[in-house]
Amino acid sequence: MSVIIENENDYSFDFDYEDVIKSVIKEALNYVKCPYDCEVNVLITSPLEVQSINKEYRGIDKTTDVLSFPMLEYNEPANFNVVLGNEEDCVDPDTGELNLGDIVLNYEKIFSQATEYGHSPKRELAFLVAHSIFHLFGYDHETDEERVVMEEKQEEVLAKLGITRDK
Repeated sequence: MSVIIENENDYSFDFDYEDVIKSVIKEALNYVKCPYDCEVNVLITSPLEVQSINKEYRGIDKTTDVLSFPMLEYNEPANFNVVLGNEEDCVDPDTGELNLGDIVLNYEKIFSQATEYGHSPKRELAFLVAHSIFHLFGYDHETDEERVVMEEKQEEVLAKLGITRDK
């Protein structure tokens, strides 16, 4: 598993943020029983950069806490059979890893939402990464039913890591 993390402007955390990001992604991959070694790109950046990316790629001119850009189009969430026969389009020929996609995190939202929701920045970062990785697996929250399923999976992954709302 390769997790490529770019922290623009060297935003600081008082915990090992790279370990948190990698642990959440690894646990989520195990949770969905992904049969591939995978690659995920993670960018930690400013609200203005998130807004710019959101506008360019989604046509939405506002900032948000996290953006997810999946590389796969699933027939159903976390069904990795979509890769079969399409390896040349989604597997890096140099590493043999399945490229799941990109996660873009808003540094300031990690801290403001941690305060707003009454938990630690570590927990908020872990939650945003879990939320985003499930988008990279093809999950969504357009309907209440989808939202409930996705939230349950996110919380189960975080619970396995011992990252709860009070931490």
